[in-house]
Parts: sequence; C-alpha cells; structure tokens
Amino acid sequence: MQDSDRILTLFSAEVEMRDGTPVVALPRRAVDLGTLDVGDAYRVAILPRSGSQAPASHDGASSGRTRQQPTAEPPVEEGELREFEIEDVGDKGDGIARVGPGYVVFVPETKVGDRVTVEITQVRENFAFAEVVEAEPVSG
Repeated sequence: MQDSDRILTLFSAEVEMRDGTPVVALPRRAVDLGTLDVGDAYRVAILPRSGSQAPASHDGASSGRTRQQPTAEPPVEEGELREFEIEDVGDKGDGIARVGPGYVVFVPETKVGDRVTVEITQVRENFAFAEVVEAEPVSG
C-alpha cells in the first residue's frame, strides 16, 4: 500500500451480512472525532486478521487450486530501539507513530512533530507501545 502515510483511521471489524449484503461497520468514534465525514468517499483496505487463517481465494485457474495469504508478523519487537516522528495524537493523548501500512506505535508524553528515539515495550497484533529514550521536541 503506497499511501500508508495517509491512513486516517485503523480498526478491526467483522464482516456481517445485512439483507444479503456483506457489511463492515465503521466505528462511531471515527465520525464523532472528525476523522471521517458522512457522505465523503474513502478508499478502504481489507487485511486478514493476523494469527488467523485467511480464507482461501480462487486464483482464477481452471484447476480450482487456491492460495493462502501469508500471516504477517508485527513490524517491531519488544526491546527494539526505533526512531519516529510523531504523526498524530490518540484518543487518550498518546503520540502516534506509524510503521508501514496500518501498524501504529503509541508513545506517551509526546506531541505531533516530536522526533523521538523509543524503546518498544509491548507488541500487539495491530499496534505497539513504546517509551521515549531520547526526544527532539517540536520547535516553535
């Protein structure tokens, strides 16, 4: 995904059937916080849940063979030192840095524009937590 720096929101959801149509519901908070606007159009990426078996998809060949999507590991490890620029602030006030498409790192006591060296302290499927080791605050 080439537009990973333009991701507006990241969430997990189940695909539901409503009146015979598959539907993924957006979290209300994305609209309430102004991240998304009702009536606007957005591009959406659907990724398999890590650690679960992705459904087989037909590869288009007449043999009926199927292929499986690989299960991705988180792009960071606990104890790893990384450098980030804080790009956003989360609902609870933690700074947010992004690693590749769709993976976020929450960094407490930072603000947008801070350049920080962090130690990754907890790694989860879709996100991680880190503590600041060194910071270069936003000037201004």
